Amino acid sequence: MDFPGLRLDRGAHSEMLAHALAGFPEEACGLLVGPPDGDLIARFVPTTNAAHSAKLYTITDDELERVAGEAIAEGLDVLGTMHSHTHTEPYPSPTDQMMALPWWTYVIVSLRRDIPSTRAFRMTGDEVVELPLTLV
Repeated sequence: MDFPGLRLDRGAHSEMLAHALAGFPEEACGLLVGPPDGDLIARFVPTTNAAHSAKLYTITDDELERVAGEAIAEGLDVLGTMHSHTHTEPYPSPTDQMMALPWWTYVIVSLRRDIPSTRAFRMTGDEVVELPLTLV
């Protein structure tokens, strides 16, 4: 797998961190929106973790369809998800890997330490590739 780096809007990143902290002790989640087939996450859309769990997240089909419809109307697309890890490093868990779509980007915000950390990945099968992340 060969993927370029990921550019993440600073405002979207700030919203991810705030949503992750507000969702604690559960995992927080949301959708990443940007130009189709692009390397830019222009917007973060917070969603509800329907699983209400500290160890996994679920975004409902209704929320996904709503956000996708709004994005498409603007000429954008849903490019992936963000979720938080409440007590572990920002690296995909076995569950994250099992549920991954190979064409989506996954941003993980870890709340394990005093200062949240953010990393981005693409996953296909057993292969996990970290994407260099640049705030823009």
